[in-house]
Amino acid sequence: MNSEPDDPAAVERAVAERTDAPTDGEAVSLDVRNLGPPKPLRETLERVAELRDGDVLVQYNDRTPQFLFPRLEDRGFAYAAVDTDATDAVVTAIWPADGETTVSGERADEGDAAANDVTAT
Repeated sequence: MNSEPDDPAAVERAVAERTDAPTDGEAVSLDVRNLGPPKPLRETLERVAELRDGDVLVQYNDRTPQFLFPRLEDRGFAYAAVDTDATDAVVTAIWPADGETTVSGERADEGDAAANDVTAT
């Protein structure tokens, strides 16, 4: 895994300000930028399975994890791509969903960390 993000506190602030992710639990960082396929997908799914209500997994990737999104939805997790200048990584926040499916904005293109807010069941 790559080194820590340039400014993890700024990334966590961006997650809190630009997504519907909960802020009352733990923020867990997972940097998968240096892992080859399918390790980023596998590592992320293993880590989200350990999340408790209120927790958020902040994934740092070198591209938009398009193949991850349907698997998160199937497992009842919400996610949002987060646009931030605090790192050059594509940041995706992932948290246990509240049971409703809401989509606002557009999905980010591969490699683009444009903010998009998606809650999935």
